[in-house]
Amino acid sequence: MPLRHEEPSISCTSKSHRLHQINVCRFASISSLMTKAEKVKDILSILDKYYPKPEVPLKHKDAYTLLISVLLSAQCTDERVNKTTPSLFKLADNPFDMMKLSVEEIREIIKPCGLSPMKSKGISGLSKILVEKYNGEVPDTFEALEELPAVGHKTASVVMTQWFGKPAFPVDTHIHRLAYRWGLSNGKSVEQTEKDLKKLIPEKKWNKAHLQIIYFGREHCPARGHQWRQCPICSKYMPRKLRD
Repeated sequence: MPLRHEEPSISCTSKSHRLHQINVCRFASISSLMTKAEKVKDILSILDKYYPKPEVPLKHKDAYTLLISVLLSAQCTDERVNKTTPSLFKLADNPFDMMKLSVEEIREIIKPCGLSPMKSKGISGLSKILVEKYNGEVPDTFEALEELPAVGHKTASVVMTQWFGKPAFPVDTHIHRLAYRWGLSNGKSVEQTEKDLKKLIPEKKWNKAHLQIIYFGREHCPARGHQWRQCPICSKYMPRKLRD
């Protein structure tokens, strides 16, 4: 009696996984055929879909309070900064009043933000310079901002674009990481990532894209526990060498 050939059974789970793999491969093929300009355009459209009107995450009322908030956000979450600044700004929300506080007083208030010895000296020092050199006003040039104590290029970029509305693309370690994940930069340095993103993204979209990437990273593309297959951007554009 001839043996009957039976097809091996395939579970629904296996089929689902196989279909997902096919979709991932299809997206990989599509992304390899796209030009970088088309890829960036698609990524920006995804960001627009999720965050059409991104707000500045740090609470502030003017250039000075934004400057101080951004300075405090170094190696600290925006949420923690927003919980800390009300106590500081209640005592001094302008450089004239901040000058009257001692470095120790400032340090005690901002301790929750971390790096308080360096940040308190920076806040005190830059406040004195703003009063003595700029009549209490925050300057609106990169050169002047970056000359202030504890103010680096990224902090200056945030103030320039988010308050003064001037072209800038602030890149921190989070944006640097996402740009590498999405194949938009080689990941060599934050400085190189900034140059790459400025070349790829239209200047008029720099400020909005900067904020969108921050929010997208927090909700869909975190540093830890990231599931790239579920990420709307990584599932399409993450380089093969970074996939698990």
